[in-house]
Amino acid sequence: MGVAVSRGHSAALTDLTVLVPPGTPVRSLSAVAYYRLRDLVVTLELPPGAVLEERQLMERLQLGRTPVREAVRRLSGEGLVRIFARRGTVVAPVDVRDLTHVSEVRTDLEALGAKLAAQRADSADRSRTRELLDEIGAAPLTALSATPGPEPVRSLIRLDQRVHHCVHRATHNRYLQETLSQYLTLSLRLWFLGLERVRRLEEAITEHRDVLTAVLDGDGEAAEQAARSHVSGFWQEMRRVLTG
Repeated sequence: MGVAVSRGHSAALTDLTVLVPPGTPVRSLSAVAYYRLRDLVVTLELPPGAVLEERQLMERLQLGRTPVREAVRRLSGEGLVRIFARRGTVVAPVDVRDLTHVSEVRTDLEALGAKLAAQRADSADRSRTRELLDEIGAAPLTALSATPGPEPVRSLIRLDQRVHHCVHRATHNRYLQETLSQYLTLSLRLWFLGLERVRRLEEAITEHRDVLTAVLDGDGEAAEQAARSHVSGFWQEMRRVLTG
């Protein structure tokens, strides 16, 4: 089951780099505005500190004032946008201390999510897991990374999200799923900050295989360990890139 989106809104979300989690209802223009604006912020098309002018956003998103305002408020609540009285709205800056704070939370939550996914995955979850494993096997990272240009890397970023979304969904715990999705988004923004200097792409694919295989085997302990290794490795690499 994909994103529950009305037919009139679907085209507006097809080219996102920051994906909408599967099964998420997107039935309003405000939701469309949120996901499109979030994509611009996380991918740094709107960089940290950029001033967000309402009229310009309306023109860029081709949406009205109310959806744009609601999207900005929602992003403000998630820490991606800052609203200052009498000074306007800006894309939130990135503090290097965020690396430690986010990693402390996300590493343990992803490990818990993978363990629960292995224990709770149903037949539909296992089918999606097999499909992802087949896709990873059919398009190894060495082929992607050998292709010049940014699109192969963005394809990898989308694949990374699809793996995480698959595992998150298999927990069958919507509260955990929503929390993990939020921290995944924060992590992606940091990834884009160091994108040109990231080196551990092949390791990431191997770790994806390990997590998905453990979930498919119903091995909670192996899934937990694989997820912890994957997320810990990501944070170590981001720390090297952004502070080294």
